[in-house]
Amino acid sequence: MQTHLADFIKDTPEGREAEAILRKCVHCGFCTATCPTYQLLGDELDGPRGRIYLIKQVLEGITATAKTQLHLDRCLSCRACETTCPSGVRYGRLLDIGRHIVDKQVGRGVVETLARKALRSVIPNPSRFAPLLRLGQSTRALLPAVLQRKVPPSANTTPWPSGTHARRMLVLEGCAQPSLSPNTNAAAARVLDRLGITLLRAPRAGCCGAVSYHLNAQEEGLAYMRRNIDAWWPHIEQGAEAIVMTASGCATMIAEYGYLLARDPAYAEKAKRVSALMKDVSEVITAEKDQLKVLLDSSLIPHPSSVAFHAPCSLQHGLKLKGKVEALLADLGFALTRVPDAHLCCGSAGTYSILQPALSQQLLQNKVKALTSGTPNAILTANIGCQSHLQTATALPVMHWIEMLDQRLIQDGQNANRASD
Repeated sequence: MQTHLADFIKDTPEGREAEAILRKCVHCGFCTATCPTYQLLGDELDGPRGRIYLIKQVLEGITATAKTQLHLDRCLSCRACETTCPSGVRYGRLLDIGRHIVDKQVGRGVVETLARKALRSVIPNPSRFAPLLRLGQSTRALLPAVLQRKVPPSANTTPWPSGTHARRMLVLEGCAQPSLSPNTNAAAARVLDRLGITLLRAPRAGCCGAVSYHLNAQEEGLAYMRRNIDAWWPHIEQGAEAIVMTASGCATMIAEYGYLLARDPAYAEKAKRVSALMKDVSEVITAEKDQLKVLLDSSLIPHPSSVAFHAPCSLQHGLKLKGKVEALLADLGFALTRVPDAHLCCGSAGTYSILQPALSQQLLQNKVKALTSGTPNAILTANIGCQSHLQTATALPVMHWIEMLDQRLIQDGQNANRASD
């Protein structure tokens, strides 16, 4: 694709980056075939190719309009187009650059500005998010049915293992996950404990930065990233061998720390190291699979019920781990049902379900229909946003797959104890 960037952007780092991305695009249109919003709306401007043209026009000096902003806002940032693209176009990064410029040119109304500011203020801050969630849970029975579905019931927390091992890994507790699904990280810690690995929490680490960064408060997002690096760095210096992620959305963000902070002289090398150490929990478990299979003695436990796995976009398109969790679960003895159109987004997409509710609900209904088509007994996933979103639309239990693995290990231990009595 030929480009003629305008003077305001062409000699900036963002301009040079955007131009390199644009020049890779060959307008083939393969991306439209896997774009969830294009499939729903059938509008070229609501697919990756059309949005690329919109961003290109703005970068070449054509003033953005509210219509430009609308089509960019409708994008889920699911990055399915990146998986499909034969030319390796980094669409997600181009979208971040384009949205930032369009928002500066177009602006937003008072209500929308306040809504986005509220999301950035509440979701990344557990001290604000947790009490608001508890308030909703305490009044849940009084809420209309449509709101009841959006407020998850409170969950009883389970214990974190007390043992220590020579092998140590860090975990990001996250911002919303400790309140919405408090047992996910505890389950990961228990599974790794059985494998001889201590999972460490760094109290000063918090939001990964994705909420702010993708809502165009990019400096705010970078500040969250620096804070996490500072919190983790002493543990890294003391030999922590990985940063384990149980939320694939956060993992995708942390994988880009090295890239996003590359021009920060104080953090560039540290950020690069953090991104290199980051591993989705599935990667850690896969590496220890043989030991885990010894612990999962199939002769002592009943055959597991069938489950459907929802692969988050961040897992399969962001982290490029498509099919990896499904293969791991199958190898560990889980019976997985077939999920049609597994590459498509569930509609959660960070804050998308709040800011674009109509499109989000259409995607959610389509996804739940696909997930339940094989009549599973439960739905497993790998990202807290997807987990919470899916649970609003089904009576089936929706949980992180590491929790079900932990339950099997507990059951295995109980059965082994009974067998030895």
